[in-house]
Amino acid sequence: MEKVIEFINEHIDENLNQVILSNPRNKEKISKLKIRPVKVKDSVRYQAERYVGTKVLHENLQKEDAVQTILDTLGKDFGQMELDTANLLGIVLVSKKGKVTLKIKKKTAPETAQKVLDHNRRKHYILQEGIPVPFLVDLGVQTKEGKIIHAKYDKFKQINRFLEFVQDILPALPQDRKISILDFGCGKSYLTFALYYYLKILNHYQVDVVGLDLKEDVIDNCNRLKEKYGYDDLMFLKGDIKEYNDKEQVDMVVTLHACDTATDYALYKAITWNAKVILSVPCCQHELNKQIDSRLLQPVLKYGLLKERMSALLTDGIRANLLEKAGYETQILEFIDMEHTPKNILIRAVKKDGFRKKIGTELNELTTAIHGELTLEKLLNSKGF
Repeated sequence: MEKVIEFINEHIDENLNQVILSNPRNKEKISKLKIRPVKVKDSVRYQAERYVGTKVLHENLQKEDAVQTILDTLGKDFGQMELDTANLLGIVLVSKKGKVTLKIKKKTAPETAQKVLDHNRRKHYILQEGIPVPFLVDLGVQTKEGKIIHAKYDKFKQINRFLEFVQDILPALPQDRKISILDFGCGKSYLTFALYYYLKILNHYQVDVVGLDLKEDVIDNCNRLKEKYGYDDLMFLKGDIKEYNDKEQVDMVVTLHACDTATDYALYKAITWNAKVILSVPCCQHELNKQIDSRLLQPVLKYGLLKERMSALLTDGIRANLLEKAGYETQILEFIDMEHTPKNILIRAVKKDGFRKKIGTELNELTTAIHGELTLEKLLNSKGF
């Protein structure tokens, strides 16, 4: 075993392609473990991908922790390890009686470290390039061979970014029953299909997903596609966010680019449903822009573009505070790179039992100072939130 330990320590570096631990001792505990290097800003981390039941759990580790994770599970949880680098392939077999065998095969055409890292950075996407996904093909993001259409690469990145946010909140969703999900303003439904595919097809969650939009032709096309794929637990309906009352309970509310006060109504619905998770990318925040009036800020507000952007930022900041007041742990995150669109803010709110942040007088002082009151605030006040 000493040679194996030495081998692992020596080859967990930037030349690593991936480590796969398989042949599980107990599939119900953990069925597979993958480790590979990924770029995190300007440094290298080692992403551990654990397959536990129907779930896939991710964690980024320092080198020492990655090595220790391999050593802790090899033999105990797994009977086989494949360590693939730019220069060689090493296979370790551990019998149930503890006999250890190490085989090393050198590669004839080794890859460069940078090439391996770039390769792993591409594979880090939840939906991987080179693997065709039916809805991505039909929506024009991929070719039939799985290649990403150049003009749609930003959309491909956006979809994967969204799924990373979903991956992070999985522990907050019910684990013992079907999960009810509602997507307000779903449009062409790139992300609605991606959400269903990730939860139902890849991770085997029981879900009931409804996409809602005002455009009848869009809804008809989405329903045609979902029938084509056999996505039985996905449904698209024509309807207005304000008037939708078909559900008594919703676990997760998604609202992406719902225009102006449509976002407020979606957030309000989510709060009244006591939804566990809210993912919202607001758009076209006109309401406050029409109201905002401040003598102190007038030297800035006199510029229309700055007034518009300040109104948008203040709108989403106030919304986040109102969600915290309603019992949600709330973050404001960058959805996609600013270079692609200025509409890049995502509000992620997770319901926490016993969590209700006391929003003091500061919020009221702010809204009074700018002479602005959001639709969300009015709706919540009318219900005593």
